Amino acid sequence: MTFQEIINELDNGIYRPIYFLCGEENYYIDVITNRVEREVLTEDEKAFNQTVLYGNETNVATVADAARRFPMMAERQVVVIKEAQNLKDWDSLIPYLEHPQPATVLLFAHKHKKPDKRKGVFKKLSSMDGDSVAFFESAKLYDNQIPAWINNYILQAGRKVTNRSVLMLAESLGTDLSKVSNEVNKLFTLVPAGGTIKEELVESLIGISKDFNNFELIAALINGDVVKANRIVNYFKSNPKNNPLVVTISMLFRYFNNLLTYHYQMKKTPNSSDTARVMGLRPMEVRDCQNGSKRFSAGKCARIIAALRDADMRAKGGAGVTVPDSEILKELVFKILH
Repeated sequence: MTFQEIINELDNGIYRPIYFLCGEENYYIDVITNRVEREVLTEDEKAFNQTVLYGNETNVATVADAARRFPMMAERQVVVIKEAQNLKDWDSLIPYLEHPQPATVLLFAHKHKKPDKRKGVFKKLSSMDGDSVAFFESAKLYDNQIPAWINNYILQAGRKVTNRSVLMLAESLGTDLSKVSNEVNKLFTLVPAGGTIKEELVESLIGISKDFNNFELIAALINGDVVKANRIVNYFKSNPKNNPLVVTISMLFRYFNNLLTYHYQMKKTPNSSDTARVMGLRPMEVRDCQNGSKRFSAGKCARIIAALRDADMRAKGGAGVTVPDSEILKELVFKILH
């Protein structure tokens, strides 16, 4: 099942006998787990009918015994297994899967990694998905998916947000959705429903410099502004903790990779709106590609991408020589501009 399918069922008071939540992205697992813990039972019912166990402190046989119990003075009971990835004797669960207790909601929160689906118990769990089991695999989002996720998260919360604010948040917060949602929730306390989250607020609360960040660096490169680009490089040098080179390289790679694709896509679909739709770009990103295409040819983009790969390897120590990150970035910016 998908995350949204499970959420829709919870919204409608539909509960599966077994939830198996697994994967590398903890955010979705936590959201579903919290909903089940909070909503399936009333506060009075939870005292006798809600059990929380931890994978490193229990075993599957104990879990199955707890799940087979009948609820006390309630329609159902809830058994939640947190850190379920630490359980060892998974095959002991198979008999329970074949005859689950219909009055029990049994939830496994298997975090940080995918289960080995070659094992019989996990194969059986996945094959029962949509029947008595809600089997959900929570995958990490890619860097280029984060802006859209942030935008949707804010819109669903009844707020608006500027394109630049979304990109600033995505750059600063990374791909950990739990961290992203926590920081965005802080913004909600300052922006009422219907309000707009603007760059100034993001800058003040998240601690991003409005003038010295990766988006401003890309803008300086697009405009051929050597002075501003070098100012940003020097700012990054003086604030390395808040401006890691690996993030800058990743942002630059994404831009120039998009720009290279834009050059060739425009030959097929000269209409910029069609090109944006095919490439899945936001309006602001399309404008950056339009402006960048005037300065950087397709061939130049290819050479820049090669330079970015080389810089990434050197930043990770792959060249066998340790070079300060600031020097790598300075050299990289020079190659892009000249």
